[in-house]
Amino acid sequence: MNRHCHNCGTEWTIDGQPGRSDVCPSCNEDLRACLNCVFHDRGVAYQCRERRAEPVTEKNRSNFCEYFDFAQCDWSGNIGPNKRVEEAKGTFNKLFGD
Repeated sequence: MNRHCHNCGTEWTIDGQPGRSDVCPSCNEDLRACLNCVFHDRGVAYQCRERRAEPVTEKNRSNFCEYFDFAQCDWSGNIGPNKRVEEAKGTFNKLFGD
């Protein structure tokens, strides 16, 4: 389990948490963003499991949340945002026909 960019999957190799101005060296996305946080969950209010955190509107942008903790996940390298969208569309088409 390693820490990866939420957008492209590039591994974060520096020890510690990313700073507010740190960006992914591959895709230039902000790293200290809700989408990289261990508390991010699309199924709860404000998409955050940390109840004390202030609501953030742009989940992919850097913010000042004091509860940010870079999530560790298993990134296989071939599952990215576009791949997930295509898989979801394929599943939808299988269920409801083309």
